[in-house]
Amino acid sequence: MVLSPPSLQGGGRGVGSSPWDTKHIIRLIVTSATYRQSAKVTPELLERDPDNRLLARGPCYRLPSWMIRDQALAASGLLTPTYGGAPVKTYQPPGIWEEATFGYKRYVQDKGEALYRRSLHVFWRRIIGPTVFFDVANRQTCSVKTMTTNTPLHALVTLNDTTYVEAARALAQLALEKGGATDAERLTFAFRRVTSRKPTEAEQKLLGAALEKQRKLFTADRAPALKLLKVGDSPRNEKLDATEHAALTAVCLMMLNLDETLNK
Repeated sequence: MVLSPPSLQGGGRGVGSSPWDTKHIIRLIVTSATYRQSAKVTPELLERDPDNRLLARGPCYRLPSWMIRDQALAASGLLTPTYGGAPVKTYQPPGIWEEATFGYKRYVQDKGEALYRRSLHVFWRRIIGPTVFFDVANRQTCSVKTMTTNTPLHALVTLNDTTYVEAARALAQLALEKGGATDAERLTFAFRRVTSRKPTEAEQKLLGAALEKQRKLFTADRAPALKLLKVGDSPRNEKLDATEHAALTAVCLMMLNLDETLNK
C-alpha cells in the first residue's frame, strides 16, 4: 500500500514517541483522516486508481469469512467470548470427513457453547477445512496471503449454512424479546445490531414489506416455519409465536447478507 509522506511522518512520530504497542498503532491508523474517508468513488477516480493505491477513498472489501461468521454470532447474541482451550468442532455437512479420508476419520460435532466460539478456535483438518470458511489457504502448502473472491458459492454459505440460519433465528428471538412491541421497533433493533446504525426511512419500509411478505407465507403454511425454527442446536423460546418468529428470522437472515454487513 502506498502511503503519503505526511501519513508516514505522522505515524512514525506517533509510534516513536510511545512504547511499542500494536493497539496504539492500529488506533492511529483507524482514527486518521485517510482511513475515515468515504468508500464512495467516482468513475474517473476508479479508472485512474482501481486498487486505491493513492488512498483517495476509504477501504472497501469483503470481510474474511471467519470474521463474517464471528460477526453473525456476535449480532445474534450466540458468540461464546472465552479464549484458549482445545479447538472446537462446529457445524459441518454430514459425511464430509468420511468422504475425504475414505471412511478413516469421522467428524464428531461439539455441543453447547463450544459451537459458538470464535472462528480462531475452530478445528482444522489439513486436507478438509471447515466448509463455512471460503477464500482460505490450503493447509497442505504455505501461503502468506489469501485470495479474496466473490462468487455465488459464498451466498450459498451465508444464506443456507446452519451457522447463519441459526444466527438469524437467535437474532429474531432477541428482537421479539427485547426489541419492542411493534414491527418497526423490532426491525430497528435487529438492523442496528447487525450494521451498528438505525435504518433509513426507505430501508425501514423495505424491511417492513419483507417482514409482511414472510408473515403471509408462513401463516399460509406453518410447516416450513417450524422446520426453519429447528435449525441449529441453540434452544428456542417456545413461548414465541412460531409464525412471527420464522418471519422475522427470514428478514434477519436477509440483514446478515446485506452488502453493508459482508463488506468493510
